[in-house]
Amino acid sequence: MSINSLSTSPLGFEWPWQYEFPPFFTIQPNSDTRIKQLEAWCDLILAYYRASKTYIMDLTEVSQSSPLFCNSKINRRLSPEAIRTVLETLESKGNVEWQDGKKDRCLVMWRTPQEWGQLIYQWAEDSGLSTSVCTLYEMHSGEDTTDQEFYGMEVWMLKRAIQALSRLGKAELIPGDNPDGSDAGVKFFS
Repeated sequence: MSINSLSTSPLGFEWPWQYEFPPFFTIQPNSDTRIKQLEAWCDLILAYYRASKTYIMDLTEVSQSSPLFCNSKINRRLSPEAIRTVLETLESKGNVEWQDGKKDRCLVMWRTPQEWGQLIYQWAEDSGLSTSVCTLYEMHSGEDTTDQEFYGMEVWMLKRAIQALSRLGKAELIPGDNPDGSDAGVKFFS
């Protein structure tokens, strides 16, 4: 899904109650309140990106056109500085990775690579693949994964999840020939 598709709410996405609360759009000075507010913003961003199955955030675009940070109903918008504060919080949790030095574009991972790896490994075990090889394509687009949360996952995220499993000795990424890596294989270990 493209970044521009975030100009509307994902189908079936429900806004949390805080989204209708005007002070939610201003970073609060009280440290206890601020911690809770940042946590609520983190949860909202991850839920929004999960619902839209999107991974890339361009701060200029989202601060100007995304309903995520602008509630026109109550005429409130989260400032670009506040958006950065929230994203820094997500970065500290491992859910955001910056793609440029100016921190204008980032990857939003509603699950960390380690969390995805565990889900994928559980699927492999449940499917009897714990000593088998399958391709990344089979994992993100195969008939056997249509009911899995990682179905349709972008290849770069899938690779990161497998690399996390590899560090635990649970899988090995076998390089393929395609430049995009979609034909790479995965060997799972029990």
